[in-house]
Amino acid sequence: MPRFSLFPSLFSCISILLFCFLFSLSPPAHSQTQIDWDILSDVKFTDRYNEKVQAYYYFPEFGPSVKALHGKEVVIKGYLLVIDPENDIYILSANPFSACFFCGGAGPESIIELKVPLNHPRFKMDEVLTFRGTLKLNAVDIYQCNYILENAWPSQ
Repeated sequence: MPRFSLFPSLFSCISILLFCFLFSLSPPAHSQTQIDWDILSDVKFTDRYNEKVQAYYYFPEFGPSVKALHGKEVVIKGYLLVIDPENDIYILSANPFSACFFCGGAGPESIIELKVPLNHPRFKMDEVLTFRGTLKLNAVDIYQCNYILENAWPSQ
């Protein structure tokens, strides 16, 4: 008569349950924060003269809610603006091209410069996309946007 042992089956079930329980307690691999354009409006701009280029520029003073996001992985949805695809220069905007900071009444807080990896997908003007990446605040370099999303990648 064959012998039946309950112990190996019971041990396997307990092991699987323990693994699932411990896995559910572990933090996600990449903690990211969903943000919207309202939070990025926590900034005030001062018109200052730049000696190097002999012109006035808006210089930001970021508010506390924006400062808390510096260096964090964030997710944000907006309109993609294709500025110079040959040099991988893309902007994510709160508004479509016809109403963005460059052409409409919005301010510099309504755009984010995207630093995309070389293997990025092709983008279309005014395509609505969600991007994830590391938010960098820029208050000094007049050749870049005030908000920069490094390692920006389209997200689902």
